[in-house]
Amino acid sequence: MKSFTSSAKAFRMACGIAALCACTLAIAEPEVLLVLKNHRFEPAEIKVPSGQRIRLTVHNQDTTPEEFDSHALNREKVVPPGARVVLFLGPLKPGKYEFSGEYNESTAKGAVVAE
Repeated sequence: MKSFTSSAKAFRMACGIAALCACTLAIAEPEVLLVLKNHRFEPAEIKVPSGQRIRLTVHNQDTTPEEFDSHALNREKVVPPGARVVLFLGPLKPGKYEFSGEYNESTAKGAVVAE
């Protein structure tokens, strides 16, 4: 009887862990990669699902720092040369949210479009 109790307990524990993993996967944010190259954001327009939190990774491939700046998204973050930074956005309402590179505003421009 003792082995049955241990087996039942182990089974319940395994089911609990499986359920936790499934929930974690179900609520993971969509991840979007934004690259800074030649003082421009690539892609310049990012489409994301509205109503969901987004994980935005900004990779600066230039040799100079840049600042991801967006009043619409309420985000401002310096990205050192060669580095990556992660920003969490949203959940966003449907719409267009513009951003720019503060150090190269004339070329580093883009938008997040939530649909």
